[in-house]
Amino acid sequence: MTQNEHSFGFRTRALHAGTPPNPLSGASTVPLELSTGFVFESIEQAKELFSLRSYGTIYSRMSNPTVAACEEKMANLEGGLGAVATSSGQAAQLIAVLSLAQAGDHLVASSQIYGGTVTQLSVSLRRMGIATAFVPGTPEAMRKAIRQNTKALFVETIGNPSGTVADLEGLAAVAHEAGVPLIVDNTFATPYLCRPIEHGADIIVHSATKYLCGHGTIVAGMLIESGRFDWGAGKHPLLSEPSPSYHGICFSETFDEYAFLTRARMEVMRDVGACLSPFNAWLLIQGLETLALRMEAHVANARRIAGFLQSHPGVAWVAYPELPGNPSYDLARRYLPRGAGGVVTFGVRGGRPAAEKFIEALELWSHLANMGDAKSLVLHPASTTHSQLRDEELAAAGITPDMVRLSVGLEDPEDLVWDLERALAAAEAAGVGGAATG
Repeated sequence: MTQNEHSFGFRTRALHAGTPPNPLSGASTVPLELSTGFVFESIEQAKELFSLRSYGTIYSRMSNPTVAACEEKMANLEGGLGAVATSSGQAAQLIAVLSLAQAGDHLVASSQIYGGTVTQLSVSLRRMGIATAFVPGTPEAMRKAIRQNTKALFVETIGNPSGTVADLEGLAAVAHEAGVPLIVDNTFATPYLCRPIEHGADIIVHSATKYLCGHGTIVAGMLIESGRFDWGAGKHPLLSEPSPSYHGICFSETFDEYAFLTRARMEVMRDVGACLSPFNAWLLIQGLETLALRMEAHVANARRIAGFLQSHPGVAWVAYPELPGNPSYDLARRYLPRGAGGVVTFGVRGGRPAAEKFIEALELWSHLANMGDAKSLVLHPASTTHSQLRDEELAAAGITPDMVRLSVGLEDPEDLVWDLERALAAAEAAGVGGAATG
């Protein structure tokens, strides 16, 4: 391999991709461009930009230099053609779907996904006329659910909070056989542990609020596209037929492999308005620089916690993909060789009352609705993130009354174990322990 052919590693790219030193000032940190709009060089240039005949910055709702640097870094880390940064993970999902589907269309989604995603798809998007079938996230189940008007398949690399690992290659084969893209939420894994595009996925979404930021300081989302899907094949008329937004422009014909990214940014995000602020993009860049180091520590601590819980008499069950006997064990070894992430779920003996008492007794673990923070977090999914789901939807998602979700942080593992042991003892002392529930 010659010097020009050198392939840089993940940590190097996390530090340098998209954010080289500033050529004007020499600053090693990307500038924070807090500007709403950007001055045009001429009337002609403004016309060219607004008609999509040339590329550049117009208004920060569509593009901004600091946000663009963050997008370039994320696309590089995921191995994608490009990225669109959004105001939240929910916004990334919404823009992805609305770039592909309209009233009368259909999606197929895994039932073992985040509760907020379920309601976005089953309530808000259904009101727009886009229906979703929720099925087990296996290739066989998703193949059976595909209809003539299906526009995409949607799964999470690691299910929230069940920990179920998706068979990415199998699902990609099913999606492509039907002529539709596979959309993967890679929030729990991050591109350090898994890059779904390498396994056939077409579109990646992230809640960048979580591990990508890593410090619980921002809300952000990211949408990345592989550049390999044929958007002009006719299955997605929003991309292959004339658009009234730009006087009949055809995105697939005009922009080829950039068709999806261009429509997502210049038509859907333009109208939805769910853009990422430059300041949050700047903070996200700082988080991405240490992603590899943090994920290694999250995984190491999660392994320690999962092992401790598995041997504790006050614990009814533990779900972590790396544990032998876990239904996703083989898939985790295949798709997550560096580790299965930092989320561990388990059941407290005694059901919901025991789980609630356990959470209240913790000191180091913060009880709040987030995950992927440097600090360790705890939540009871059935009464919080998935509380809006019906009983049958909870069962399909693998959410039981006794389930506790741990987002294992970067503290000393001995301290985390100490706190868990205390809280389990408190739940048992309160007299709510007993037979396993759920």
